[in-house]
Amino acid sequence: MRVVKTFSTVACAFLALLAVCVPAASQATPQRTVIRACRLLDVKTGNIKANQAIVIQGDKIVSVGPAESVAASPSDRNIDLRSVTVLAGLIDAHTHLTFNPHFGYDSLAISVPREALIGARNARVTLEAGITTVRNVGADGYADVALRDAINAGDVPGPRMLVSGPALSITGGHCDNDLLPYQYHATADGVADGVEAVQHKVREVIKYGADLIKVCATGGVLSRGDDPNASQYTLEEMKAIVADAHQLGRKVAAHAHGAQGVIWASEAGVDSVEHGHLMNDSAVAMLKKNGTYLVPTLYLTDWQREHAAEANLPDFAKKKMEMVSQVGKANIMKAFEAGVKIGMGTDAAVYPHGLNAHELAVYVSLGMTPLQAFQTATINDADLLGWSDKVGTLETGKWADIIGVDGDPLQDITTLQHVKFVMKGGEVVKNEYSK
Repeated sequence: MRVVKTFSTVACAFLALLAVCVPAASQATPQRTVIRACRLLDVKTGNIKANQAIVIQGDKIVSVGPAESVAASPSDRNIDLRSVTVLAGLIDAHTHLTFNPHFGYDSLAISVPREALIGARNARVTLEAGITTVRNVGADGYADVALRDAINAGDVPGPRMLVSGPALSITGGHCDNDLLPYQYHATADGVADGVEAVQHKVREVIKYGADLIKVCATGGVLSRGDDPNASQYTLEEMKAIVADAHQLGRKVAAHAHGAQGVIWASEAGVDSVEHGHLMNDSAVAMLKKNGTYLVPTLYLTDWQREHAAEANLPDFAKKKMEMVSQVGKANIMKAFEAGVKIGMGTDAAVYPHGLNAHELAVYVSLGMTPLQAFQTATINDADLLGWSDKVGTLETGKWADIIGVDGDPLQDITTLQHVKFVMKGGEVVKNEYSK
């Protein structure tokens, strides 16, 4: 009995040692990838550095510096971008990947599973356009949670996603489905009224996978029966939403067009106001005072004007789109001039996905320099998302999310509308330069 026990003890010790040693021995160092670039834009300073090498292992950048300082190795995977300008991957802080431009009653025929599949297609298109990170603000039935998880698992290609799940709305508000008559008793997933109810709803959407909270603080443009100028949630309700979200480690994005809604959202402590097209001077001053980010989503009005027949908006939406188009840019320009913090977001789904970088050209037309516009989609959005240590710049320790374009984006911001090289996490997604 004693011999058996001794053998058993030795055998167990040997197996335990094997369990520790074998995996460690089998973990090979990831292959080194070296990108050799003609030009590299430092988004913080605006300096363009010539003849640079980015060294990547796994999904992270391990060094950035002069190409001559990186000795070649036979085991390297080399990517030749010696005629290219390389930049950090772009971030879009306001997308709806699970939606397409279906407006009005047409949208009622689309199921939640179909939306998730639509999202898989739009995620790929968005990534190939050079958008390597997105904040998805509003989706039915947690379709965006499913899409995020599928991308993270490698099931489908797409950008890194922070998702909100269903947007919080008052009954009959912008983010409540108000197209069906009473007998259908239709209520959107995010509807909650009153302080206690909105606290419960915040906790509920976090329970089911939300990375952030989206709240509809005013009426909207593409919804029936509401007014973009009219506030929806009270200040007390907004404060309750923000308090619970922040306590649970989530940021809050507030859809708000009208001035009072913008003011209350900022006063309540939201992290960003989306749109702001109908703001007044007091609303701009409140954003500046509180350091609230503004995500303007301006290109959508240009696209809608240029593609009115294709968009086929219902009459109620056409009237409201015309209203925000007439004054939106002038109001946002005031925010630019006042020094309000700006993050780039597009509202992609109001127009086709993949056109995200057109937003930056609008910012330049309103007075930003190309560098300032590029910063909204990199270091500013990274800060807004709480991911400054992960994305937004090409620096050691950050994810290897890299894009490449012809020419100089600081001279012509529209070059970012024609991204020819995309890498996400060290994996090449698109490389037209290898053809």
